[in-house]
Amino acid sequence: MTDPSTAFSRRAMLTAAFVGGSAAAAALSAPAAQATPANGRKQFTLTVLGTTDLHNNVFNWDYFKDLPYADAAGNKVGIAQAATLIKAVRAERGAANTLTIDSGDTIQGTPLAYYFAKVNPISETVKHPMALAMNAVGYDAVGLGNHEFNYGIPMLRTWEKQLDFPLLGANVHDAGTGRRAFTPYVLKRVKTENGWLTVGLVGFVTPGCALWDRDNVQGKLDFNGIVEEAKTVIPEMKAAGADVVIVSSHSGATPGSSYGDALPFPENASTQLAEEVPGIDAILVGHAHLEIPERFVTNKATGRPVLLTEPLKWGMRVSVMDLELVKHRGQWLVASAHAHLLDAKTVDADPAVVSAVQAGHEATVKYVNQVIGTSTAPLSTATACWEDSAAIDAINYVQASTVKAELANGPAAGLPVLSIAAAFSRSVDVKAGPLTIRDVAGLYIFDNTLLSIKVTGAQVKDYLEWSAQYFKAVSGTTARAADVTNAATALAPNGTPDYNYDVVYGLDAPLNYEIDLARPVGDRIRNLSYDGAPVPAGMEFAMAINNYRQSGGGGFPGVKSAPVLSNSQQEIRQRIIDYVVDRGTLDAAVFSQANWRLTVNGEPLTVTA
Repeated sequence: MTDPSTAFSRRAMLTAAFVGGSAAAAALSAPAAQATPANGRKQFTLTVLGTTDLHNNVFNWDYFKDLPYADAAGNKVGIAQAATLIKAVRAERGAANTLTIDSGDTIQGTPLAYYFAKVNPISETVKHPMALAMNAVGYDAVGLGNHEFNYGIPMLRTWEKQLDFPLLGANVHDAGTGRRAFTPYVLKRVKTENGWLTVGLVGFVTPGCALWDRDNVQGKLDFNGIVEEAKTVIPEMKAAGADVVIVSSHSGATPGSSYGDALPFPENASTQLAEEVPGIDAILVGHAHLEIPERFVTNKATGRPVLLTEPLKWGMRVSVMDLELVKHRGQWLVASAHAHLLDAKTVDADPAVVSAVQAGHEATVKYVNQVIGTSTAPLSTATACWEDSAAIDAINYVQASTVKAELANGPAAGLPVLSIAAAFSRSVDVKAGPLTIRDVAGLYIFDNTLLSIKVTGAQVKDYLEWSAQYFKAVSGTTARAADVTNAATALAPNGTPDYNYDVVYGLDAPLNYEIDLARPVGDRIRNLSYDGAPVPAGMEFAMAINNYRQSGGGGFPGVKSAPVLSNSQQEIRQRIIDYVVDRGTLDAAVFSQANWRLTVNGEPLTVTA
């Protein structure tokens, strides 16, 4: 028998964790698993818990800072935090009436993931931290995310074998046979007072995997459209006996594709899925890293509402879906559905998950603090906002080199490669000499991922002009930094932040230019040249760019509509780490260029602190 004080404590914890959804769903202690409505038909509440985009966050830990994770909102991250919420809901609602699923992007994203992919790779004897953690939680199924393919299919298959539950991917097919390459769905039997209920759990992953991990999947796996596959697999599930269908959809709820029309299927199709495919009751959305407590989409064929919910990334939130079911003439019907989110910062980490992954966590902490190479020169960003900096050149060189390799076997292989980067802070101060992984990661503090786009010479000029808005007008040839940088604009009335001043760098040959601060905004770029010659307006380049900028961050012209040439969705920070690990040296002689400078009426500008 449950101790009443314990039950009260669980209810209090869950109420404190509640962050959104309907008022009815907020009454956590109200609906019992079984109830009898006024019409006399017995009612059953099925609860489905969901996480997504965990990105291998197990502990509330920032491996790059070697400190507990912290952000401005006070969030906590990690499946260990989410597990406490999941187990509390099970205790509140009844474990037999509760299912737990995840919507993908699970095994990539932190140094913990990298360690068990590259340093101490998982095997029959080495268990993946996300297998240990998720098994300790007791998931019923997890869907594939696009990042599951980042470390190659063999590692993905090894992780799959270590799971105590199925890995779902209905729209992933073997390229040779055409058969589904992963378990498409699983049927879970739930016992109620009114007979057995069969719940179908099905997983879909965004077709963008075919582009973003082309080198790992091309010729091996094909990715069908989510809606197209669902029109086949949902009827299969119904025929197999599914009374209720819950979807794990690693595909955003806002329609659109970062890759334009490069594929015949959209990247973000969860809303379209709910609208166009009958028979779906609820969708756990992933991929977009957004927070959707509760949203309803009307199916066009049936007129019935489909419940959508998306918890915030990295285990910061847990979705709670409550489906109120009644049995009518032998058939289960969803009478109503609600969802809300629980907040991981309101609880402590689950001891079972902590214990399962503690050794791997400690090994990773030791790893990131070890020396991995040498820097031949100091790398500082103290003056990078007004003069050429080897630190920014290092970022640009790695980005451009990575993109060049990604494009090597495709139609864009012959394009000269450019790259953009900014100083995210003025406090980077990497000394010449030994480098730790944390030192290298400090060069790029954000989680931006790397893309490449096709741009023309005219677009490069426009990009640089936009970037040059960062500088204030100057009349003399000597000025203080505060009188030069962080100009106010219509988009940044309080001053343009440092991270919105981009330097453009040429890999195959230098891209040189001057920024004349005596000239008006929009006409400041002078003497723009590539490989010593003026840049023709129609000349084409591949430009390495981060996802924040490419998606419109900073309002830079031309980039959102430019053709995407590659999109590995790999963190730039990890790319820099990989570069140093592979080569052992960060050699300024290889990447450092003096390719831009500030001028006033053509004369060099001296900036003082």
